Amino acid sequence: MAGTAETLARGGRPTEDARLRSARAGAADRPTASAIYVGTVRHRRHDPIEHAFTAAVGMLYLDLDELHLLEHRPLWSATRPAIGRFRRADYLGDPDVPLKHAVAAEIRRQTGANHHGPIRLLTTPRTFGRAFNPVSFYYCFAADGTTVEFVVAEVTNTPWGQRHSYVLDARANRRQTTLEQEFDKVFHVSPFMGMDHRYAWSLTVPGPTLSVNIDSATTGPDAHHAFDATLKLHRRPLTDAGLRRLLLRFPFQTLRTGLLIYGHAVRLKLKGAPYFAHPEGTKPPLLTKLRRSNKASAR
Repeated sequence: MAGTAETLARGGRPTEDARLRSARAGAADRPTASAIYVGTVRHRRHDPIEHAFTAAVGMLYLDLDELHLLEHRPLWSATRPAIGRFRRADYLGDPDVPLKHAVAAEIRRQTGANHHGPIRLLTTPRTFGRAFNPVSFYYCFAADGTTVEFVVAEVTNTPWGQRHSYVLDARANRRQTTLEQEFDKVFHVSPFMGMDHRYAWSLTVPGPTLSVNIDSATTGPDAHHAFDATLKLHRRPLTDAGLRRLLLRFPFQTLRTGLLIYGHAVRLKLKGAPYFAHPEGTKPPLLTKLRRSNKASAR
């Protein structure tokens, strides 16, 4: 108490407050594995309808051991509502389980391997209370923090809101320049694309630039290239100024992404693109709600 009184008498703040401010300032200035990535995403359909669009994007690249750093950033949080937010429930697995553990469990489930190194998440953050993430990427590093061992791609389909994870095993890739793997399509993503597809994924290791390319080709005797999506990004430091610029440039990115997807879906339908129902017969949540509402009003 005497020390605090003396500090206040000199016109200062309590020593504990000063230490807290100093710690926050140090956390804000310290180099981190986490970063901001900005750039573009491009979608191109080649068959049976030609259609393409390109959009600007801003994403967070978060080391899952550094989530606490968002608590020191104005307008951001990883634990409570904020304009910009990482919310655990928006991602893989049980929200009560740490995300890093959930990602490691998914790797173990699909590959049998135990992963213990750093995991860094490339994702579109929740803004103004809204989240919309067609795909998030978990770059899973060896203990050295530079060698990628796995990449987990968590895909969310629209308009069903279901999730599925593809695990790319990069342990055999010693060059660590481009990570490549092919997958059979096992998850219904778009109502304008069937299930008879095979993906070819190509990702660069995150650095000053980052790119992801996904090619989708039909299978069978008449196999052909049907669709590709490309993400091209440039790295920015995770600073207070950088996070402010991210919010200023992309304040409603999650809403905008949803509008883009639905808007281009309408354009595809108008162009005559064939419709593929969910193979499990699952109805979109909005359609289900409307039908329930209509039934209730008819009673």
